[in-house]
This record gives sequence, C-alpha cells and structure tokens, in this order.
Amino acid sequence: MATPAPPNEETPRRSSAAEPSPAPPLIESQGLCFTYRGSGTAALRGLDFRQERGEFVVLMGASGAGKSTFCRCLNGLIPNFQKGELTGSLAVCGESVSDRPTHESARKVGLVFQDFEAQLFCSSTDLELAFGPENLCLPPAEILGRVVELMPFLGLDGLERREPATLSGGEKQRLAIGAVLAMAPQLLVLDEPTSDLDPEGKDAVFAIATALRKSGMGVLAVEHETDRALAADLVVLLVNGRVKAAGPPRRVLVRRELLEQSGVRPPDLCEAFLALGDEEPPFTVEEATQRLLENGWYFDGVEQAALVQEEEKRRAAYGDVLVKAENLSHRYEGARTAVNEVSFEIRAGEFVALVGQNGCGKTTLLNHFNGLLAPTRGVVRIYGKPTTEHSLAELGRRVGYVFQNPDHQIFADTVFDEVAFAPRNQSLDGQQVSKRVNEALTAVELSGKEKEDPFSLTKGERQRVAVASVLAAKPEILLFDEPTTGLDHRQQRLMMDLIRKLNEQGHTVVMITHSMWAVTHYAHRCLVMHEGKLLADGPVRQVFADVELLASASLSAPPLVRFSTEMGVTVLTAEELRQCLVTREEE
Repeated sequence: MATPAPPNEETPRRSSAAEPSPAPPLIESQGLCFTYRGSGTAALRGLDFRQERGEFVVLMGASGAGKSTFCRCLNGLIPNFQKGELTGSLAVCGESVSDRPTHESARKVGLVFQDFEAQLFCSSTDLELAFGPENLCLPPAEILGRVVELMPFLGLDGLERREPATLSGGEKQRLAIGAVLAMAPQLLVLDEPTSDLDPEGKDAVFAIATALRKSGMGVLAVEHETDRALAADLVVLLVNGRVKAAGPPRRVLVRRELLEQSGVRPPDLCEAFLALGDEEPPFTVEEATQRLLENGWYFDGVEQAALVQEEEKRRAAYGDVLVKAENLSHRYEGARTAVNEVSFEIRAGEFVALVGQNGCGKTTLLNHFNGLLAPTRGVVRIYGKPTTEHSLAELGRRVGYVFQNPDHQIFADTVFDEVAFAPRNQSLDGQQVSKRVNEALTAVELSGKEKEDPFSLTKGERQRVAVASVLAAKPEILLFDEPTTGLDHRQQRLMMDLIRKLNEQGHTVVMITHSMWAVTHYAHRCLVMHEGKLLADGPVRQVFADVELLASASLSAPPLVRFSTEMGVTVLTAEELRQCLVTREEE
C-alpha cells in the first residue's frame, strides 16, 4: 500500500486481512526530495510512498504536484538525465535506484511518457516491439516470441508491418506500452496514458493495466479522470510534492474537500449523490440505479421538459449562418479519405462540440474552417463565401484557431509580443495594438504577465496566452482543438469557463474534445464523426441520450448521463440531477 508522507495529514488507509509478503515492496521511498537544476522550488518534498508487488496504483493531483517527477525518479531518468538535487531514499524491487545505472533500471521499470508518440521511432509495429529486447541482447527466437505474444494482447493483431505514424492515437498508445512490456519489466509506469485518447482508447489502456495487475506485474499510472481510477487497488493524492492521502478508490474519491484541495475532479455520480445527502454514494450506473429504487426516488419529467424548452429558446436566438459545409470531402495524398461528404451549418452564437474516436477526421474537418486545408471535393463557406476565395489574412481576422498544444503556437519572447503579433500584422498603430493586447489579456485573466516569457508559465497559462493571441485579432469564430488536454481539473475548469464566457460575449465556438464531461457541461450542440462521416448532429442532450449511436462511434456518455437516461430522463450535470430528481422529502 502507499504510505502518507506528512504525519499530521488525515489519510485513509487500506485494511487488509492478508499476511504481509516477506518480499520487499515493489516501490518504497522515504523522505524523497528533488529540486530541478536552476529551480528555486522543490518538486518533491519528503515523499514517503510504498507500493506492493502486483498492485495497480493510480497517482492523482494538480499540475506541479510532483507526479511526473516521481515517475522519472523510478527508472533513474532523474537525476541521471534530468539534473538536480536528489535526497532521501528510493528503492524499486528492494534495490536502491541511485545504486543502479539507468540501463539496468530499464530492465525492471518500464516508463511510458505522457507524450507517447515521442517514444515511437521504428519503421514498423513489430520492429518497435522488438527494439527494447534487441538492446537487451536477447536471442532472436525469444525476441520474436515476445513480439508474437504481445500483438494480440495489445489488440494490434494484423498491424505488424504498419508504420507507427499511420496508426490511430489509441493504437499508438498501446504500441508504446507494448514496446515497454516487451522488455518484461516488473513495474509499468504510465504518465497520463489516456489524456489524448477517445473513450474507447482509454478503456483499452485501463483494460491492459488491469490484465497486467492480474498477472502479478505492478502498475503505477498518473491519471486525472476519477472514473478511471476506480479500477485501481489504491489511489494516492499528491499535493506539493507530498502524499496528501492514500487508500482504496471508494474511500478516497468520496472526500470532496480533499479532492478539491488536491486539484482532482470528483466523480460525477458520487458528487451528485453526496449533494443529495447520501453518505455512501454510488460510483457506477448500476449502483446508482439500485440506490434510486431503494430510496423510492424518481425523475420529474416536467423539470426535464423545462430544461429542453430553455435550450430551444437559446437555439431560436442564434444569428445568421457563419459556417456552411456542403458535401465536404478531403483526401490526403496517398491515404484514405479523412472527411467524406460532410454537410452542416453553424450559426452565430452557437457552442458546438465535435467528437469522435481518434483518427475519425475531426481535426481535418476543423482545418478547413480557416483555410489550413482546401476541400478535395465540396465547399466550406465562411460568411457565405468559399474559403478558397478568402485570403488567409481575411480568414485570420474572422476565424481564430487555438491548437491542441499551445507550444506549437507560441514563439515570441514575451507575453505582450505574442499577443501583439496579430494586431501588428493588421497594421494597427502602437496605441491600438496595446489596447488589443490589454483587452485580450484581461479576457483570459493574465493581466500583469505582459513582460514574462511565455514558456516560463504553466501549461494552463500558456494555453490562455494562445487564446489571448487569437482574441487580439478580434475573430467572430473561435476554434479549439482539445483545449483541456494535459490540464488538471482546476485548469480544465478555468479553460472551459473562459470558453463559455467568450461564447456568452458573442463568439461562435467550435471545439474538438475527448472530454465528454466538457461536452455535457458546456456545449450546446454536438457533431459526432465516425470514419470520416458525420454520424449525428443535434443538441447535446438528444445526442447523448442515444447510447447505441455513441457506442457505434466508439464513444460513451459520462456515467451520470447514462444513469439518468436509463431512468428515462436525460440530465447532463449534477445540478440538473438535483433539479429533476424527486426525493421523499420533496414529495
């Protein structure tokens, strides 16, 4: 089990009748501290941690809590490659990590980075799996045996000769995990393995972790989604480089205040039932259904009808058509058609979520809105005019695009210069440029950061700098590609609240996301893509009520939505649940 660091913290402990194993723990750290070279702040501050062999542990916490730093200590990347001051003790499989060279640690600890694509570099899938064992100088027959065994386990059967770059996001993630597993480590460490994946891809990764746990391998995963953490033996919360709490998921994830302090989003169902006064809230759809029946509660269809009526009023208030796709198709040279005969309209004031599994054509579709791509067939009209007839400067003034990774968008030495780039290119004078910059930074709540280096800011702050740089051009349409990826719960809320505010101020928003909770809490309308085609288009409530439709696109609604839909009334948030659910006290 994981042991709490600060002795004065209230920490749930797991109870177990099992006898302690005579073997040393898989991981044990005592007083572990680390400060990156050049940093004045310690990333780890006396971290005490213990994980037994065969356990599946999920590590959670806000950005900067020390999760990734701890992961990189486990295989010697810290301090051997990422320099700094390391004190305290850390042992893996009973051996001190500091006494072992990194190449020896690689035999015991397999680490999959958050940016898993950076770990893939071979020309085919089977060569990627063989690379690690080859570097361990294993016999060719044994290497081949490991590759053959792993392919079906990873769900990659038939893709042996595929170039990794041509795989879907979920397939790439499983391949990166497989490349590490091929070296037969005793501990698999996954640093935010699901942040870029669709729901099906996330399920596949956690299915692999669960299977490995059953085989006796230890798994340590950094994760932001609490619903996924239920599969673990243990959840450990880190705050400021220390263990804040540790225990079985159902004991840790019911503590709302603790989760908020740790920057972790409470599970939707659990949070909703806690608000209803349920001291032992359900975590799954099945448990929630049983609890509802036991308590004699029921849903008020009149209340849901009122919610639908409000949505209809909102749709009636939308303005003119700003974006219109007519039989749009796009085919990349030498590849299959990425977008196939897609047609839809988007009106002024809408907040549209574009969802679908990895590789279904979402980003390709969005890239047509601002002229980054031209249609192979069909047409995209912005303000009634085909994008191919707009100049790029004209499209840039009308359509703002915030990329998934803000670091692909930021290039200036200061925040001011970054945000001022677009106004300067519009030939505005110095006073007008300063006015635009001040307005944009105020909108994203970064006033006072003008002189700072953008790359010295946190990921969430860099994301907001990218938004400000787009806002400074005064576009009417805002495009966001995965705006919450890589952000902790608090940063995700800040980003989504900012996007909602911009929409309420008159901007039309189109957002690609794999975060289904972000769709249900913020979007008005949902476009579902599957294999390049538009599978569904409608209000979020209507689309997410169709369980079979979402499943056909390898998607699933959040547990709260699935639970209410099974009960005959689709609610999207915990607030709506409290509004529509009639308890005995309310009768």
